[in-house]
Amino acid sequence: MSNKQGKKVPGARGPATGHRRVALVTLGCKVNQCDSAGMAQRLEQLGHTLVSFDAEADVCIINTCTVTARTDFQSRQLIRRAARRNPSAPVIVTGCYAQVAPEILKALPNVRLVAGNVEKELIPELAGQLNGGPPEVRVRDIGRARRFSGLGADRFPGRTRAFLKIQDGCNARCSYCIVPSARGPSRSMPPGDVLERVAALAGSGCREIVLTGVHLGAWGADLAPAPGLPHLLRRIEEAGTVGRLRLSSIEPLEVTGELIACLRESKVLCPHLHIPLQSGDDRVLCAMGRHYDGRFFRDLVHRLIDEIPGVAVGVDVMAGFPGEGEREFENTLALLRGLPVAYLHVFPYSERPGTKAAAMPGKVEEPLRARRAAALRALGLAKREDFAKRAVGSRQTVLVEGSRDRKTGRLKGFTGNYVPVLLSGGSRNSMNRLIDVVIESAEAGTASARVCHEQ
Repeated sequence: MSNKQGKKVPGARGPATGHRRVALVTLGCKVNQCDSAGMAQRLEQLGHTLVSFDAEADVCIINTCTVTARTDFQSRQLIRRAARRNPSAPVIVTGCYAQVAPEILKALPNVRLVAGNVEKELIPELAGQLNGGPPEVRVRDIGRARRFSGLGADRFPGRTRAFLKIQDGCNARCSYCIVPSARGPSRSMPPGDVLERVAALAGSGCREIVLTGVHLGAWGADLAPAPGLPHLLRRIEEAGTVGRLRLSSIEPLEVTGELIACLRESKVLCPHLHIPLQSGDDRVLCAMGRHYDGRFFRDLVHRLIDEIPGVAVGVDVMAGFPGEGEREFENTLALLRGLPVAYLHVFPYSERPGTKAAAMPGKVEEPLRARRAAALRALGLAKREDFAKRAVGSRQTVLVEGSRDRKTGRLKGFTGNYVPVLLSGGSRNSMNRLIDVVIESAEAGTASARVCHEQ
C-alpha cells in the first residue's frame, strides 16, 4: 500500500491481511471520544473485532490528549502498557499529543504509526495492514486544515446519550492553551450533515444528543452563509427527531440573547450550560487572553438564572496561572462564592510548551496550585449540593440510563438541568426513556426521586 505521496507504508501486508483484534483507548475531551467512536464503528464495518485494552490484541490504537502535562504522561504510559501486554502488536498513536509531538511518540516501544488529527480518518483502514518495521509519522500542518472531518459514529448501541461533534478547531489564542496547535482552525459540520447525524443517532435509540466541539459557539462561522448555532438548534428541534438535546462547553461571549431565547423557549434543548470562567480576577483574565471581565461573567450568570427557569450553569476554573497571587485567587473565590452556579470543573494550570503563558513570569509552585485547586473543588462540591437541594419538591423529566446504580441497585438518570437522580419505583421498562419524577430529597449532589407514572 502507498500513501498520497507514493511512499510505501512500513510493515504493510497489502489488502488481504485479514481481520484483527483491535484495542482502542481514548484520553481527553468529548471531541476525542467522538473521533474514537467513529474509528470504532469503521473498524467494525471493516470486519475487525474491538477488544478491551487489557485483552489479547493484534493492533493497539491510542487516541491521545495534550491539554496538560499529566495527559502527556498518561499517553506515554498507555503506549508502554500496550507494548508490554501485546509485545507483537503494532501500536498506532493519534490525537492531539501525536499532532504536536510526533517525534517523541515514535520513539516509544512498538509504535509503528503516529497519525495527526487530520490523518485520524485513515487509521481504520491502516489498522489491518500494519505489522513490523520502522515507525512512520503522518502528521500534516493542521494550521492549513479547512475541511471538517466527518469522523464520528451514527449509532451508540445500548446508550441513552450520544455525543455528536459538529465543530473542530479553534481560532482563539488563549495564552495557556495548546489546543489551536493540536486541532487547527475552526471548522464546522454543514447543517444538512448535522441533521442527518442527529436523525441517525435518534433512530439508533439515543434519547439525548450532546452537541460538542472544541469551540462549539463558533459553529457555522466558517460556512457560507454563516447561520450561527441558534439557527442550527431551531432546525434540529423543527425536525422533531430527538427527544432531548444538550450543549457542551460554550464561551461566555457566545452566550447571546438569541441563544438564551433558544434555551428559554425550546421543548427539547436542556436548560444547562457549561461556561469557562478560568479566573475571577480581571488582571489574570487579561493575561490569559480572555476577552471579558469578572463583572461581565457575573452579570451573564445572573441573566441566565433570571431568564431560564431552573437552568444549570457549570463553570471551568483554573488554579495557579502565572501571576496569580493570593489577592487574585481570593478574587476568584469571591466571585464564585457569590454566583448561583450548579458545579465547578477545576484544574490546576499546566504549562504547555510553545504557549505564551509558558514564558510568563510569576510562576506559581505546583504544591500551591494543588492547594488552590483543592479549595475550589471544595467550593464546587458545596455548589453541587446546594443546586440539587433546590430541586427538592419539583417535578422533573429524567432520562433513565440503561444500567442501575451499582451501590443501591436503583434506576438512575439525569434531569434536563443535569442533576443526577436515583429513582424509587419504575421498572426495567423505564430504561432509556424520558419519564416524569418528583424530587423528594437530595444528598451530596445526588437527588432521590419518585416516578410519577410510566410513560
